Parts: sequence; C-alpha cells; structure tokens
Amino acid sequence: MGSYILALDQGTTSSRAIVFDRSGREVSKVQKPFTQFYPRPGWVEHDARQIRDTQLASAREAIQKARIKPTDIAGIGIANQRETAVFWDRKTGEPLGPAIVWQDRRTADMCRRLSAEGAEPAVTERTGLLLDPYFSGTKISWFLDNVPDMREKAEAGGVCFGTVDSWLIRCLTGRHLTDPSNASRTLLYNIRAGAWDDEMLSLLRIPKAMLPDVAPSSGAFGTARQDILGADIPVCGCLGDQQAALLGQACLSPGMVKVTYGTGCFALLSTGKDAVASRNRLLTTVAWDLGSGLEYALEGSVFIGGAVVQWLRDEVHLVDSAAETEKRARAVPDTGGVYFVPAFVGLGAPHWDPEARGAVFGITRGTRREHIIRAALESIAFQTRDLVEAMESDSGKKIASVRVDGGASMNAFLMKFQADILGMPLVRPLSPETTALGAAFAAGLSAGFWKSKEELSRIWHEEARFDPGMKESERAARLAVWKRAVAAARSFGTGLST
Repeated sequence: MGSYILALDQGTTSSRAIVFDRSGREVSKVQKPFTQFYPRPGWVEHDARQIRDTQLASAREAIQKARIKPTDIAGIGIANQRETAVFWDRKTGEPLGPAIVWQDRRTADMCRRLSAEGAEPAVTERTGLLLDPYFSGTKISWFLDNVPDMREKAEAGGVCFGTVDSWLIRCLTGRHLTDPSNASRTLLYNIRAGAWDDEMLSLLRIPKAMLPDVAPSSGAFGTARQDILGADIPVCGCLGDQQAALLGQACLSPGMVKVTYGTGCFALLSTGKDAVASRNRLLTTVAWDLGSGLEYALEGSVFIGGAVVQWLRDEVHLVDSAAETEKRARAVPDTGGVYFVPAFVGLGAPHWDPEARGAVFGITRGTRREHIIRAALESIAFQTRDLVEAMESDSGKKIASVRVDGGASMNAFLMKFQADILGMPLVRPLSPETTALGAAFAAGLSAGFWKSKEELSRIWHEEARFDPGMKESERAARLAVWKRAVAAARSFGTGLST
C-alpha cells in the first residue's frame, strides 16, 4: 500500500491538490485559480475544461512537489463545489456548454412558479431541500429547455449531467458516478430511499439516463489512468465540499457542528442516522455513506461569506488584500452604526429569498471605509448566527461549541466577533485544510489507509480557541438591529427583476 493520500479540492474559484501522510499532515499543496464568468446579472458560469485542466495540473504538481512517486499514492479523494451543473457528451466526454455555478440565479422564476403550484412540500419531503435556484435540478431543466437540441439529445441518452465530482471522475476514470452527499444536492435524490426519485425527475422533466450512478462516499469510483497521473491510482473517496469539511473536522457524533468560511458560509450539524426535518428552512442533507449506510446533517448555507471580502477588494477597492480587512476593522471601535447585508445573489438559509438585494444601512457623514469594512466582516458572523440559532431550534439541543475552518477563519477579528455574537466558543483545527482532509479521510477509509472513525478523531487537533466576551444585553441589541437590516434588504428587493 502507498504511504500517501492525494486529495483533490475543487472549489468555486480555484482547484487545489494536497498530499497527506498517515498522520493527516499536509506534505504538499498546489492551487490554481480559474476564470469566473458573469454573462448576465445573476448568471455565474465556469468553463468545465478549465476546471479539468487546473485540477489535473495541480494534482501532478502536488505529487512532484511532495517528492514522491505516483505509485506512493494509496488512493485519491475528491471534494468539490456541489450544486454546480456540468453537461458533457456521453461519447466524446467533451462539455456541451458552460457549467452553471451554484451561485447562479437564472432559474428563480422557475422556482417561484413551482412553489406557487404547491410543489415545495413534496420536494422537501423527498429531497430535504427547498425550491431555490441554488440547487442543480432547475439548472438541468433550464439547460435542456434553452440550449438548442439538448432535450432531444438527452432523451436519446447522449447527454451526461454531473456535479463537479462526477465531471472529475469522468476525466480521471471514464466512469459516470457520484456519491450520496453530492446527489442529495440536486433536487433529484430521495434522501430516505437513497435513490434517484422518479417524481422529482418528472416534476423537472429530466431524463433519468442523464444521471450518474451513486456509489458510497468511501468506495470504488474507478482508477485514475496511468497516462493522467503517472500510475493507475484508485479513486476511492468522494464528498461534496461541505460534507468533506464536516468529516475533516471529525464531527462524527450527532450534535457536533462545523462552520466553513469560504466563498459562501456553510454550517453543518451532524445528526447521524436520523434525517431530521427542519422547521426553520434549513436543509436536511446526506452527510456521507462511509460504507455502513447513509448518515445525515442539517445544513444552513449563506451565499455570500468570504465573497464579501472579495467584493471589498476587487469591486469597490476598499482594501488591497483580504488580510488587510482585519487591520482596518480593528482601526475603529465599532461600525459607527453601520450594518451591511451582503445579499448580492439573494439570501440563503433561513430566509431563502432570491429577490433580496445587498444593502448598507446606517451611513452618516462620519462613516469611514473602516466602518464599512468592519460591518462587512460582522455581516458574515451575523448570518452564521442565524444558521446556528435555527439549528438549535430544529435539534432541540444547545450547541456547546463550533469547529471552524476556511479562509476567513484565519481572521482573528472575525472569529472573536463570531464567538461573541454566538455566545459560544469557536475552535479552529491545527490543519486548516479540513475540506481536503475530509476527502482524504473518505479515500483512506476505503483504501484501508486508516482503519476506523476513531482513528480519524485522534488525528484531529485543536490549534486555536475563541471564547465569547460580549454581554448578553449587547448581543441582543445588535441582533435586533441586524434583523431589521435584513428585513429592509428583503423588502427593497421585492418586485425587482432577478
């Protein structure tokens, strides 16, 4: 058996490859960005070829950088941006159009129509999801209806759909597969039956032949060919990125919570074998199948998390780097009454309002850029508080602490404010690469590289802890104003074109 696991971490803005050793230590890492396309307001697209090329190039370089041979790799694990829809020709394997990204809102009208027709209760009961453009199903339906000849080609069996994991598996092995964590994000997978759902396929008019087969998250996905990575290497782990982070954080017992601060912001509460139905418009999702059946999580998704920092840097040029935001935020004692609602592409959980629009409230003549920067960082924490509050309500249990990861978790100002506004401690792991580590864990369990969940828990170590210090009265007052700001942003967006 090889001495290393290769994790492919395919994200919204970059493709990364990380080599891990048996102790879960990062041996090498390579990251390659790729282009984001915004052809119309609310539309977000990727070039699937760029995803493929950057991911494979990063994998080759990571192996070389680690100074190991491809034959030293025991297995490959994939973590991926989830709801992004990729379409390719079954025979040639070439993309049939742009990949429609999870952030894309082009199907908002379709979701509203289906909801008005009363479809959402059945959707939620079967899939654990809500009718929102976020998910893959309506993207597939749009593609078939709007790209010439695609519906006829799909009905004849010539079109393959997959989330990004399926696309990478196709590129590596030639097979058409996914895992339950990714399948559960499509609006097409019955999370209780563990199978594609014929009623959902009928509702969205999607031919079943387009869909990949579903294999356990820790299992056999085929062999990456020698001509691609230099050796025949088994692909034996696959998880959607947020479920991968849950596993990488060793949240293996019901009640454990992780929050990932990436482009979006994602909170997951492990519920074990129990698919808990949410009363607060959270999602019931498959966490994984590690070989002993489906396990579940409650999830809350914030669409604009770290992306608000990118906006500050790239669009309005208030900072030159993401790291600068912490210094700027600390330069003022508070936001000066400014509240920032970053609903650039609508609002995710628990609101699920595609019409909400971004807004900054409380600006006065004395407002400085530092106030806006601080309010932008605080908005990430406020949105996360909304998710955790809903999770406690759904589970009926008080959450003791939260494990955090992702790029913005390195911002000490944000993490301290997050602990304050949650009123509970945050714990940051020693390994910041929890998403990739989760993919590695899934592959390593399948390959026999690691023997048990208990062994994975022993690999996880704490690096930093942030304890709350805000008075309850201040927390309550701040949250009350935040809720008013969200209500105003939602009200402004009502009736505007998407």
